[in-house]
Amino acid sequence: MRYRLRIVIVTILVLSTVLADSGMGGLAMSHPTQQRSGSDPVGQSITLPAPRLDSATSVERALHKRRSVREFKPEPLTLPEVAQLLWAAQGVTDPREGFRTAPSAGATYPLEVYLAAGRIQGLAAGVYRYQPSAHAVVRVHDGDVRQSLTDAALGQRWVGEGAAVLVLAAVYERTTQRYGDRGIRYVHMEVGHAAQNVYLQGVALGLGAVVVGAFHDGQVRRIIRMLQREVPLYIMPVGRT
Repeated sequence: MRYRLRIVIVTILVLSTVLADSGMGGLAMSHPTQQRSGSDPVGQSITLPAPRLDSATSVERALHKRRSVREFKPEPLTLPEVAQLLWAAQGVTDPREGFRTAPSAGATYPLEVYLAAGRIQGLAAGVYRYQPSAHAVVRVHDGDVRQSLTDAALGQRWVGEGAAVLVLAAVYERTTQRYGDRGIRYVHMEVGHAAQNVYLQGVALGLGAVVVGAFHDGQVRRIIRMLQREVPLYIMPVGRT
């Protein structure tokens, strides 16, 4: 009986070793996913309304009316308006090639766009991550963080007064692994392109926006719960004027 038991034990150990070496050892061989700066209660993907490709506002008119707006009415945005703003920032314009609304050096696309929702009809307050390829958002966590972002932005009140706040971040490695240190410059160019798209789209929608660059990076990362490699570059409150 003891002899048979030893055979069984040895067999189990051998099989465990083989499975581990072949990458089939279940949890023992699993690779950790990329961690966020805080807890990570990621929710289901929420498909956004399809973007409009035309409007009554010409490009020339939008350029003429573009301003940095710091005064917002306490009125909500609609989900189609928010979807249009996100698409303007980083939406896909060619599904086959993956091209986006903003130019990117070598099509490396280092930018990530987060939405801090406050007053949006049809979308609960919380932080959402934009998925360009699906034109959808994924919930990162619940709760209105606009006041926390205001504090992180040195008390600039308009951050918290916008109905929503876009936070544009970058993963520098996507571009620098191809272009070296010069890729840092390219990333900064790209975030400017994306922000200008949001400005012009806001004009076409009758909304106001402003770029905020003065903030504590670490605080913003914790508030949004960004991925570890992501660096916040712009905060853009948006609202009705």
